[in-house]
Amino acid sequence: MLELTDTLYTDRKTLFAEVILPLAIARNYTYRVPYELNDTIAVGKRVVVQFGKSKLYTAVVASIGIRAPEKYEAKYLMEILDDQPVVTPQQLQFWQWMADYYLCNTGEVMNAALPAAFKLASETRIMLNRDIEFDRATLHDKEYLIVDALDIQPELSVSDIIKLLGQKTVLPLLKTLFEKNIVHISEEVSERYKPRKRTYITLNPLYNDQEKLKELFAILEKRAPKQADAVLAYIKLKRGQSAITKTELAEAADVNSTIIKSLTDKEIFFAEDKNVSRLYYEDQQTPATFELNEAQEQALTSIKKQFEDKDVVLLHGVTSSGKTQVYIRLVEEVIRAGKQVLYLLPEIALTTHVIERLRRFFGNDIGIYHSRFNDNERVEVWHKVLNHEYKVVLGARSAVFLPFDDIGLVIIDEEHETSYKQFDPAPRYNARDAAIYLAGRYGAKVLLGSATPSIESYYNARTHKYGLSEMTERFGGVSLPQIEVVSITDETKQKTMQSHFTGVLMDDIKRALEHKEQVILFQNRRGYAPVLICKICAFTPRCVNCDVSLTYHKSSRKLHCHYCGYKEDTLNICPACGSTHLEYKGFGTEKIEDELSILLPKARIARMDLDTTRARNAYQSILNELEEKRIDILVGTQMVAKGLDFSDVTVIGIINADSLLKFPDYRANERSFQMLAQVSGRAGRRGKQGKVVIQTYNPDHRVIQQVIINDYKDLYFTEIEERKTFKYPPYYRIIQFDIKHRDPDQLTLQADYIAGELRKHFGDRVVGPEFPLISRIRSFYIKSIILKFERDSISLAKVKTIIREVILQYQTTKLSKGSLVQPDVDPY
Repeated sequence: MLELTDTLYTDRKTLFAEVILPLAIARNYTYRVPYELNDTIAVGKRVVVQFGKSKLYTAVVASIGIRAPEKYEAKYLMEILDDQPVVTPQQLQFWQWMADYYLCNTGEVMNAALPAAFKLASETRIMLNRDIEFDRATLHDKEYLIVDALDIQPELSVSDIIKLLGQKTVLPLLKTLFEKNIVHISEEVSERYKPRKRTYITLNPLYNDQEKLKELFAILEKRAPKQADAVLAYIKLKRGQSAITKTELAEAADVNSTIIKSLTDKEIFFAEDKNVSRLYYEDQQTPATFELNEAQEQALTSIKKQFEDKDVVLLHGVTSSGKTQVYIRLVEEVIRAGKQVLYLLPEIALTTHVIERLRRFFGNDIGIYHSRFNDNERVEVWHKVLNHEYKVVLGARSAVFLPFDDIGLVIIDEEHETSYKQFDPAPRYNARDAAIYLAGRYGAKVLLGSATPSIESYYNARTHKYGLSEMTERFGGVSLPQIEVVSITDETKQKTMQSHFTGVLMDDIKRALEHKEQVILFQNRRGYAPVLICKICAFTPRCVNCDVSLTYHKSSRKLHCHYCGYKEDTLNICPACGSTHLEYKGFGTEKIEDELSILLPKARIARMDLDTTRARNAYQSILNELEEKRIDILVGTQMVAKGLDFSDVTVIGIINADSLLKFPDYRANERSFQMLAQVSGRAGRRGKQGKVVIQTYNPDHRVIQQVIINDYKDLYFTEIEERKTFKYPPYYRIIQFDIKHRDPDQLTLQADYIAGELRKHFGDRVVGPEFPLISRIRSFYIKSIILKFERDSISLAKVKTIIREVILQYQTTKLSKGSLVQPDVDPY
């Protein structure tokens, strides 16, 4: 209806704004602009609107025009929240593409894209930030009323505040309070932001006089030599940097904090606590320098040459081949050209590890963005990107939504990772594919990096859709780790198993500990034991909401559901037969950690999984302890497989490789190879050759043999033939439909109806409906339908048009009542 434009309107015309609401509605909604706002309305600004009977929402202006909607009377929009647009026209087009491609609505994309602070609504709950002090005398009357009410009641909804003030336009007030950091959105409570404080040390200016400094040294060397060491260390550090922290000084002088405190008590040093930015260290670090080796130079030259006629290049380099340094050289060139760089990583956790490496080269020109940040931080990064303050943005998948202006390069590290895919809620997008499209809009180049590329990406490279550059040797001539496969069956027969550890693995762990080296153990299941079972009647406790057994967690002494979060006390008596003979079956990371502490009581053992890294800085804390050699053995899930680089990790143990290989998925072999190869790649990355011990019941399995000789190409050729035979990507596209309902009988009728309608258009390309492996989650039963169609012979746009029509037609029937239909494009 309306032409997209960001022109400001200054005359007395009646204007209408089409806005995107943060709701799953099929169409954008149009509002009338009050005359007094004509000169400030603009595309990309946020506005306050009423939608439904009385609910207020923050919406984004998508377009402005002079034509009123024909089917309904346009309400007035209530307020404009921004002086300048916070969403760019390029972003709005990207949102529309994502909604079209992933079969969702632009409101759902908006919800995923914007930080929660940009989307205040009637249901949003507000709480006071009690971590800061502020002068209440500076507040306006209405701001004071809100703060006063939050003193009495910990949380208030926006609707409550509307009633309190007796006015509807409260969102601008809340926006001001939020910007002052006086209030928080209550969903942040578990991770409230506290400013990072650091103690900086300065020498008393009295000792700038060289004679007085000599006198001080003479006194301290006689009476307090450790204090003299601290002063000397300060003087040495001061030559190379402008600001010195208490921690840096203590480390440089090899003294404890008590020595520093004594010097401050004597007023030889002055100590000052400062808030540093939420996003990075305040002190600029001197850029590090390095030289590429011959293999890296060849890869860099190859990539740059292929960028001349290819938009996407795949860098296939073995683990520890030095891919990050190649990335850095490319980033430097793009920055010199005045363009921005988006550097994607698959895991939030990985960003904290990689950022420390990249800061040495780009200082504070690099920003970080991911969903673990609270709203203050996400809004701060958003504005810094919008205002061109960052040249490089490092982030997890949500970073694709940032308001870039001129991207020159997108780097997608570990491009094979499933973490790039969002499964729930919509949009169910793959950040790798979305980033490639985004780069295309800016005319930017894309570099995909991986030691174990996805089959699709490698296929695209071999068919010349992408460029391909390969690095086959580890940096510095370090050998790939020695891999030894150990049969659990054989060791069980020989009675050499110790709990879940083979004799071979235990010997290697002990040898590493004797040499002051470190060990990583991988078990891709968290918790203590996945199943509690009655030995008499075989009863197993199950989740009340999901079709899964409950996992026992020793730390909480409860049974947990990993799908919906349900918990219950563990059982001592079987509720079915009354027996007391209950036992735990299977094992997770918690049990591995527990049993290792018994077998190796002197070892310092830590665990890295979702349970131990929920807190804001928990992941970084564990990595720091590993790097500082305060951890001997790290037990973890797939988190330990991704991008970690520690010089003293020489032994990797894979506790049970079969749990990966037996997963019912056409990608099981590919994903098993990737996981095993990536975990193995953590061993012996610098200097000494590492060793990997793979424990399995099936040592002759094809994938394990391919991992031993690091033969990715053999995996690729085997898998690609099977994909072609059984009609899977990259030869066929897949769209999956999950139909959900609380009543399984009604669900069967609904799923059969949708499958029947799809078959009218696509025939035997439609598979199902069938119950998936887990057929009920959060009280909803699920049936899945899969549509497989040829990649080249059928128009994707036409297929999606038909799908939208089928779903819309189904939703108009009485049969659809109470159901959810969730299409997922490229679901795996």
